[in-house]
Amino acid sequence: MLCLRQVCLLTLRRYQARALCSDLLLSQINGCTHEDEVFNLVGRNKARLSEKHVGIALNMLWQLQKKRPFLSRTSDYVRNHSQFLTLCVLAENKVELMEDEVIVDTLYSILRLNVEDHISLTKVLVTEAWKRLERLSLPCLSKFALCLHKEHRHFSPIIGQVAHIVDMKLDSIQDIRILSVLMISISEVITESFRDRLLHKAEQLLEEEHEVHFNYARRILQFLQNVKLRYHPVLEKCNRIFLKSASHLDIHSISHIFGLYEQLGFGSAEFCLVAKQLLSEAIDDYYDPETFAKLFFCLGPLAGSKVRERLLITAVNMAEEFSSHQILMILKTMQKMKCRNSHLLKKMASVLHRHLDSYHVLQLVKLTQYLVALHCQDLELFAKLKMLLLGYLKSSVIPADTAAVIRVLAMLPSFQVEEMIINKAAAVLPQCRLHHLNCIATALVKWNHHGQFHWQNSSELCAKLLQNLNDCAFQRLQKANNLNLLLEELPYVNGEWFEEVLNEETLAMCQHLIDQITWANVLPLSFFLIKSERRCPALFDRIASVTVENIDKILTSEIYFILFLFSALNYDPPDNEEFFKSCIQHLTSNLSHLENYHLVLLGHVLAMAGYFPPVLVTTIFNISFLSKLDAQLKVLPDKVKQRVHSSLMKLNRAVCLECPEFHIPWFHEPYCQRVFHNSMSQINPQRQHIHRMLTEILGGSHYSRVSVLTPYCYEIDFECVLDVKKPLSYVAQNIAWVVWGEIPLRRDFKDEGRKALPPGAQRIALEFLDSKAFSKDYSRHLKGEPAVKKRHLEMLGYRVIQIPHFEWNSMVLSTKSEQLEYLRQQLYGIQ
Repeated sequence: MLCLRQVCLLTLRRYQARALCSDLLLSQINGCTHEDEVFNLVGRNKARLSEKHVGIALNMLWQLQKKRPFLSRTSDYVRNHSQFLTLCVLAENKVELMEDEVIVDTLYSILRLNVEDHISLTKVLVTEAWKRLERLSLPCLSKFALCLHKEHRHFSPIIGQVAHIVDMKLDSIQDIRILSVLMISISEVITESFRDRLLHKAEQLLEEEHEVHFNYARRILQFLQNVKLRYHPVLEKCNRIFLKSASHLDIHSISHIFGLYEQLGFGSAEFCLVAKQLLSEAIDDYYDPETFAKLFFCLGPLAGSKVRERLLITAVNMAEEFSSHQILMILKTMQKMKCRNSHLLKKMASVLHRHLDSYHVLQLVKLTQYLVALHCQDLELFAKLKMLLLGYLKSSVIPADTAAVIRVLAMLPSFQVEEMIINKAAAVLPQCRLHHLNCIATALVKWNHHGQFHWQNSSELCAKLLQNLNDCAFQRLQKANNLNLLLEELPYVNGEWFEEVLNEETLAMCQHLIDQITWANVLPLSFFLIKSERRCPALFDRIASVTVENIDKILTSEIYFILFLFSALNYDPPDNEEFFKSCIQHLTSNLSHLENYHLVLLGHVLAMAGYFPPVLVTTIFNISFLSKLDAQLKVLPDKVKQRVHSSLMKLNRAVCLECPEFHIPWFHEPYCQRVFHNSMSQINPQRQHIHRMLTEILGGSHYSRVSVLTPYCYEIDFECVLDVKKPLSYVAQNIAWVVWGEIPLRRDFKDEGRKALPPGAQRIALEFLDSKAFSKDYSRHLKGEPAVKKRHLEMLGYRVIQIPHFEWNSMVLSTKSEQLEYLRQQLYGIQ
């Protein structure tokens, strides 16, 4: 008994000594400040290393690398060290003894160190973690899911099991960090309903947590991009987090955020302003190709002329160092900037020759689009692109890729169409979606128009293919039984072919599926109807009723597009007042959710419909608001900037004319002068013809004026003054309203204009309205803009005569005498 006790005590002492020694070794590993210290400890203590030591040592190697700037990391040195191989072998042998957290941490460290030579260790760690999947804690499960994601196991059965566990435990997840990692990891294997539950949970946690790291918000954006969903409530919450975390954002984070925003179709002028300031202040810090390419991508479209010039010069000097991906990024940004710097473009083209073989087919398609848009003149480069694209086309079996290649081949200069292309297109037609059919049709129409078919019977083959293409499109539409799926295809379909062949059929199918219109799809349906420029009363009425019934579910930013549909096409639903009242009430209670330039666009749309909410008008016409708007406009794309400028001017004019009680001054005179003088050009033949007839009816050219700018800067085609039944001469009566841009600066144009006319005289505004002024359906209804113009001109004292193009060009007015009689009747109201 005594001997047994001595043996036990001796064993215990040895165990305690070993534990003490092990704890000391653990402390020493954790205290290392350099990789060599870790390797020295491993080399001296190989026989004593437990599974815990191995895991901690590998994790420490990654932590030491992580502390260094990205470009200063020495991962190659670590991976090639002999003691690192020792650690990997020990880890593989001891994996079954490791604790759950150690297994996952070891796997994470191995992957972050980019260890490709030890695939067997990775497989062993993944397999062991998979066995323990059900018992992993949520933080551990999250980290393991991230490892699987980094290994590109997006559709692996393990990911399916992870998704199932997340589904079961979703309510218990209270950490946005854990949730964000799990969301991006399982995004490829979830259902639509599970996706919505995840987003609801993320929205809830983003709202509850006061301090959210920007990386967590960035992961949520990545999830939205993975599931191809633009969900504004979450996007706006993430954007606010980025704005709060602005001081912690580096070029890599800003570039990633801008890329995600671009893919999600989301824009934030406020974030652009913050990013512009941060990047402009640190522009000299980005001197390597990777960070400079990201700087060019982020700052180029936002920069002023001086910074822009510096970026272009640096890009030229660095061109030889750019990778294939970086060249693509530079060219894409140049297109966005509308920059045709010939020196940089030539430099990029010369470097591209040696990178072409590294691009996959869709990258080649994008590259060709950028070069064509930038007017590249390197014919040798285009010849190489042509050969590569044709090679991909011959072997392609994916309809989307085939359609994309055919579409971009049609962009190439002096392209000779081969019969193989027609045969390839014919082979994929039955599998194509509407967007792909549109791409092929656009190419065929262009080639046929420019006579680029040169083999025998080419015209017959092209005509037959176009007919088959039309048939496939009709069949696809006729089989549609789900409005949501149909609306998913429509945003990418446009051009002459769709307008002439499919537009009416598509509208009819939407009307057939009218019962499927819900608050969730009124926005994409409104987009399609805006693009089609057709009034369909049944669809419009349904959209209005669904909007009113579900106004609290529809996002504030989406209301604008719904209102635009009704205002732009000048359509009043049956309950017009209730519809606009509901929308305005919802908008005015959520104005803080919209950026300044959005408010301007919204104000203009409402003004077009005759609505001027006081809170919106007073918010916009405020010095502080307009100052912030000016700052935002500096970072917006040129098209958006022009649209906002124009909308603010039109809103200012409408408020002055229709709501004088707001006492808003008219301050757009200089802007209108610039626009008017920049747009002055020769009168088109149609208007010249009408002017000659007016001269004949009135008795001379001095009785009318051409292209007149009225008070509040409306441009009208023709103006004349009638006193009872006879015209008044501008010269004889000294009538002095503006002609060709000579704008008198008056405070009250309307009253002075009336005083300038003799008693009983009336000013006539005669407008020729082309097809753009009318909806494209059979009703040919006057659109919102020309209707507002008529209303405002009448308020300025004009009698407005609008001549529709379809009346003037009709058979009824086919002779000069009939046209003269028509104009005389419009002017004098007599036969």
